[in-house]
Amino acid sequence: MTARRNTWQREAVRGALGDREGFVSAQALHSGLRDQGSTIGLATVYRALADLESTGEADSLQQEGEALYRACTPGKHHHHLICRNCGATVEIEADEVETWAHQVAAKHGFTQPEHVVDVFGLCADCTAKGVDAQS
Repeated sequence: MTARRNTWQREAVRGALGDREGFVSAQALHSGLRDQGSTIGLATVYRALADLESTGEADSLQQEGEALYRACTPGKHHHHLICRNCGATVEIEADEVETWAHQVAAKHGFTQPEHVVDVFGLCADCTAKGVDAQS
């Protein structure tokens, strides 16, 4: 494995991602950095996000065909509860899911199963506001 350079651009993306609540697109992150006076390019933001994801410092998910990213705790397998309205995200552990994934894999002769589980719903705040997630 090659050593990764900690460039100012990568650090800027890491910091901006860490300042965000929930998942964010590369374009929104880039826009926020530019609004703060950064000269970082969009392609560089994408590269930095991919690098952060590969090292476990960011999670990503696909929503409506777009990749969204979130800073996360590296080295710790977890799942997410994600609000469909505001994007609020909570990292959760799901021991039952882990057990199920290993049992299903073993039943079919698979080893070393990996999985991603993201649960979408409405957070307590959006529910209290009467948000209709279908609209």
